[in-house]
Amino acid sequence: MPREFTRKDIEIFNKLAPEAGGRLTSREAGHQFPFILRPVSHKFAESSEDFRKRLERLSPEELDYLVGLALEGKEDVQSLDEDLEELIAVVTEKLSTERAKQLKDFIGIF
Repeated sequence: MPREFTRKDIEIFNKLAPEAGGRLTSREAGHQFPFILRPVSHKFAESSEDFRKRLERLSPEELDYLVGLALEGKEDVQSLDEDLEELIAVVTEKLSTERAKQLKDFIGIF
């Protein structure tokens, strides 16, 4: 069962993927997206550069919130493929190298 998105989750999702028009469901699967970053990466961003630009829209607080969810296992970052590098870069720039290290350690990237 997917986690229920909070108001904050919805606001962040809409900021990252405004073209979704507030829809939180996958047209293909017909159910609510279980995560925020994976659908933005796989369904909305046209490239890694586009994914990065979308992440840069977030405030440091919003980005840190997503990192916290990832560290709790509530946000999937491991399936971001090449977009994971962009996430780590933006976390390093907007938050800190320490927060990026926590994320990399959690994922198992050295």
